[in-house]
Amino acid sequence: MLCPERQCAPVEPRFRYRPSPWRPVGRKQPRFLNRGRMRRITWVILAAIAILLVAADVVYWHIASDRLRRGFLAWTDARRAEGWEVETGAVSLGGWPEATTVTVPNMHLHHSGKDFPGGLDWTSASTTLRVSLYAPTVLALSFSGPQHLRVGGAPDIVIVGDRIDGVAPLQPDAAPVYDLNARDLRVEPASGPWHVTIGLLNGHADFAPRRDAGPHDAGGAQQAIGFVLSAEAIALPAGMRWALGPNISSFSTQGLLTGPFPANDSMTAAASAWRDGGGSLTITHLAMGWGPLGLTGSATLALDDQLQPMGSGNARLVGYDETLDRLAAGGMLTKSAAIAAKAVLSLIAEGGVGDEPSVVDVPLTLQYRTLSMRQVPLLRLPELDWPPR
Repeated sequence: MLCPERQCAPVEPRFRYRPSPWRPVGRKQPRFLNRGRMRRITWVILAAIAILLVAADVVYWHIASDRLRRGFLAWTDARRAEGWEVETGAVSLGGWPEATTVTVPNMHLHHSGKDFPGGLDWTSASTTLRVSLYAPTVLALSFSGPQHLRVGGAPDIVIVGDRIDGVAPLQPDAAPVYDLNARDLRVEPASGPWHVTIGLLNGHADFAPRRDAGPHDAGGAQQAIGFVLSAEAIALPAGMRWALGPNISSFSTQGLLTGPFPANDSMTAAASAWRDGGGSLTITHLAMGWGPLGLTGSATLALDDQLQPMGSGNARLVGYDETLDRLAAGGMLTKSAAIAAKAVLSLIAEGGVGDEPSVVDVPLTLQYRTLSMRQVPLLRLPELDWPPR
């Protein structure tokens, strides 16, 4: 039987909360206050940690910046002690929070001693030394503004670029390995009658003693310098006649320069000593795309008794037919030499597939300034004019 309305007692929940007589209901509220307080304490701790990390990074940056600045000043003092002329503007620090940088305006280096036969003069509008706080063993260099370079008696060359960067090791016992990367370079003499532009330039040099150095190589005089160089979008000086066209699409080379490099005031005497000590230039790889010519090859070069280059190598030529025609039309080759070379190459060439040009592998020799292919003289190189002793 159902209960009349408003006469039945309400059903009490089975698990209804019953406060303990020894713990009043009012004592339950502080639990929520403790949670809010713990949340605030957590945020305070996190903020304190962040502030400590920032403060530690600032202290680390100050220490690293002072160390880099003192290292640069010590480097300039060491160069002056070696006979260099070093001039710089007032340096400035920066780079926080990721790195430490030292910017050096109007840096000028000049040396005319035995380390650089013929002399070296370099001026940079602005040079920035950068060391990452996360990789403190690598020094990055950035050059901005005009760079003036003069070597020996050569004219003053002005170099500007959208980006010119270098990388060098900072550890005293590290291998002397250097890298150079540049984009949109313009190279021209200070007088400005011509200029060369390079879209992309990458270089790598490894200065390391030869592993097979003998007893006569004490002091590291006998050395091997490894190098890698690549360039793209090269525009040759306008106003000059180029048989294969004014643009070189790509150029790359890799090799090893070996031999003694004794200190000498004269560039001619230094070259003679390098030749007499068995110096050689080994090009392990060379590739170039210039107009119709596609070239890959390798060679070994040295200097003869007249200090002129000599050596031998192998080349793989693509598009040699049109290349020889252009060289003959441009006066680089005689017509008879071009005809003889085409006749020899046609006998050993690999026929191209479809419209592809023929490919040929040929040995090359350079002797007495004459480049020859299978005993067929191709062209006469200009004489390498060394300065007086």
